[in-house]
Amino acid sequence: MATATPDTDDLLDRTAAGDRAARDQLLVRHRAKLRRMVAVRLDRRLAARVDPSDIVQEALADAARRLNDYMRERPMAYYPWLRRLAADRLDKAHRRHTAGRRSVGREEPPPLPAESALELADRLLADNTDPADAAVRRERREQVRTALGRLASVDREVLALRFLERLSTAETAEVLGLSPGAVRLRVMRALDRLRDRLGGDES
Repeated sequence: MATATPDTDDLLDRTAAGDRAARDQLLVRHRAKLRRMVAVRLDRRLAARVDPSDIVQEALADAARRLNDYMRERPMAYYPWLRRLAADRLDKAHRRHTAGRRSVGREEPPPLPAESALELADRLLADNTDPADAAVRRERREQVRTALGRLASVDREVLALRFLERLSTAETAEVLGLSPGAVRLRVMRALDRLRDRLGGDES
């Protein structure tokens, strides 16, 4: 019988009790999820110079140094804490390679790279187009991408967190500093505004 993989809370409890193996597992547990976050946020002009895996590795090194403090204080759930470290590293990479032109403020998230905006459009587009009619789907995808670009940044951000990064409602709430109920409401409102910009097209 296969042994169940320990969940994050179990690893946190074991780490707090001094289990080194649990600590090591904890530090690499969300590597793939962090890499996806960095990859969808990385400005494509930097892609040739900045590898998402390097940013994740730097963030995990930060986490290793700060883990004892995190364990004492538990200021937020574990993954949103890790994600914040990775976001800080990503901001530093953007500033380093763009001569500091972009603000580090979290209140106004940077635009999604074009490829990520198209991926988000794909995820939001209802999968009801005849596969043989690829031209129609491409046209709708571009319409959704354009409409996303016209959304307020707060609406675009909550959709990116839920549908691109695939965070749970609870994780999204931690990242945004909101309640889960407020996140659900914000997602619904963002989708409503997106439909409005598409002329009310439910597809």
